Amino acid sequence: MGSEAAAKVGQGQRLVSPVVQAPRPDAAHLEKMFLEHAVDSWPRTPALEDSEILSLVEAMMRYNDKEKIREHYDLVSPYYQMLWGEHIHHGYWIHGDETKEKAQIQLIEHLAQAAGIRPGCRILDVGCGLGGSSIHLARNYKAEVTGITISPVQVDMAKKAAASKGANVTFLLMNAETMTFEGLFDVVWSVESVSHYQKISQFFSSAARFLKPDGIIALTDWFKKEDLAQRVHKEFIHPIEESMLVELRTMKDYEGWMSENGLQIIKSEILNMNCAKTWDICLDIIKDKTFWKLAAQNGAEFVNFLRGFKAMRAGFDSGNFTYGLLVAKPAFPGKRESPFPANN
Repeated sequence: MGSEAAAKVGQGQRLVSPVVQAPRPDAAHLEKMFLEHAVDSWPRTPALEDSEILSLVEAMMRYNDKEKIREHYDLVSPYYQMLWGEHIHHGYWIHGDETKEKAQIQLIEHLAQAAGIRPGCRILDVGCGLGGSSIHLARNYKAEVTGITISPVQVDMAKKAAASKGANVTFLLMNAETMTFEGLFDVVWSVESVSHYQKISQFFSSAARFLKPDGIIALTDWFKKEDLAQRVHKEFIHPIEESMLVELRTMKDYEGWMSENGLQIIKSEILNMNCAKTWDICLDIIKDKTFWKLAAQNGAEFVNFLRGFKAMRAGFDSGNFTYGLLVAKPAFPGKRESPFPANN
């Protein structure tokens, strides 16, 4: 797989690392950006309060800044597809000898079974990527699926993939933290997306509002082990966050945010044993000599690429990184406020 994928990339294309991140802006760069913003926006918008400026600066300085993430996926999604296929998430190995493609399908099926997905249900796939999960659920569960992502490139790629397979899926460009719809869903589904968000509680609030009274939220995501010492966090978690544009929380953090928004956890699993092999495959990919030739063309950028893969493997090996599954339902389905205005 590695040499074939690398050869495709090498045919007149320059490899762009999926985990390459631009340097975090320094104070001078931020000052320049805000001065430009002030000049450009002054005739149209009121001046920002000091607290608003501080909040904006803090958001931009975080690894999971939304604009960085959007640019990242717009740039690298074609390469993700070239290297990994239609599913750009971990695999779930049951026997250990499955192909990565089968393992990725097994992850979708494991989450679907944990959520008790029924044929013909209405599903919202949040952070749908290239549409792999959405298309699988539509075809195998006869579901009506809507997938959302903040990447225009991913929306276009997902639409083409669905059309080629005749899948009943709608893909929309939408921010998960401020999403809005005209109807409710049986399932809100998310695979490895929520750790990209800065306002996770706000996301769960939106998800709960657009969930049917008997609906289910089903997700897998990247987490960190609880009560990590600062030294351990710096050694094992920080490199993952920096290279993968995420902020890792604990599973208890998510459970708390879900509870705050009227959601009750009905299933919680740690899947490390079944998913760690993903990074063995990733490290095997970059052993290919063709990739090292491409690395030479990319220079220092490829170092971050390697650090990301190695950091993920180290996180799994040390037990400080957690790959988790959570399923929740409305705790008080009869008391939820409708997201739709009442008819007068």
